[in-house]
Amino acid sequence: MPEQPFEQDRAIAGTGMGGAMDLAASEAQTLERTPGGPLGTGPAAKPRSLWSDAWRDLRRNPVFLVSALVILFLVVISLWPSLIASGSPLKCDLAKAQEGSQPGAPFGYDGQGCNVYTRTVYGARTSVTVGVCATVGVALLGSVLGGLAGFFGGIWDSVLSRITDVFFAIPVVLGGLVLLSVVTSNTVWPVIGFMVLLGWPQISRIARGSVITARQNDYVQAARALGASNSRILLRHIAPNAVAPVIVVATIALGTYIALEATLSYLGVGLKPPSVSWGIDISAASPYIRNAPHALLWPSGALALTVLAFIMLGDAVRDALDPKLR
Repeated sequence: MPEQPFEQDRAIAGTGMGGAMDLAASEAQTLERTPGGPLGTGPAAKPRSLWSDAWRDLRRNPVFLVSALVILFLVVISLWPSLIASGSPLKCDLAKAQEGSQPGAPFGYDGQGCNVYTRTVYGARTSVTVGVCATVGVALLGSVLGGLAGFFGGIWDSVLSRITDVFFAIPVVLGGLVLLSVVTSNTVWPVIGFMVLLGWPQISRIARGSVITARQNDYVQAARALGASNSRILLRHIAPNAVAPVIVVATIALGTYIALEATLSYLGVGLKPPSVSWGIDISAASPYIRNAPHALLWPSGALALTVLAFIMLGDAVRDALDPKLR
């Protein structure tokens, strides 16, 4: 049989079911150059990382967008509260005590004659500062200790596990009442230090488990076989692939730390006057709940909205970073 001449403008492409189909040369080149082609395996396709996939999912998640806008607003008023509130939160007038809403004081006045609106706005600075600093401290300390214990194992892992068990046995509120009752400082740093002291075991256990799972992967074994040092394996190969669970837990815990600061301040062992805090305002307004409920409702509502925003943000980040939930 005479050999058929090869047509330059035709190409043969497999159907994937044992057969073949004719394609024009331009179509075949388009199929080849299309990122990923119909199956996502073209040579021009760029593999997406976990972080790029997560960011794509977060941008489409209305829960993330709403919570992120609320948190952005809180951060802005924490840095520049004078943008939406005039006057000093420490300026009070007993002649206006427990008065309701009026021009210049849309939230009314508390039992000491202080502007509830101004104190609510300035209270965001304390809550955001405590929450962010405590979360960063807990994440760093817990990640380092848990990551090293999970990577090296042995006696260090056993010692860390027993230490974390001891800290888990300490009730947080009771520990705060005991430890902070002897502190005379009127700044946020003792409260932040207490949260870091009792909060790192949770992050440590999460980081330890994540590192143990990551170190068993083939790419880690290949890097070790090629002579990579422990520090390079831990920092370049394990840490980027084990940090996602830590970020999720830390994001959710941030709202918890804000609520914890308000609880300790309400009990009188956290921040103390003349510091401005939602917990202090809630505690001061509690005796006047019948005569001036507005003095209690506004700082309580701001606290609840802030905690809810951070918890919703953490849930959205968890859904985006956990492949099992997709």
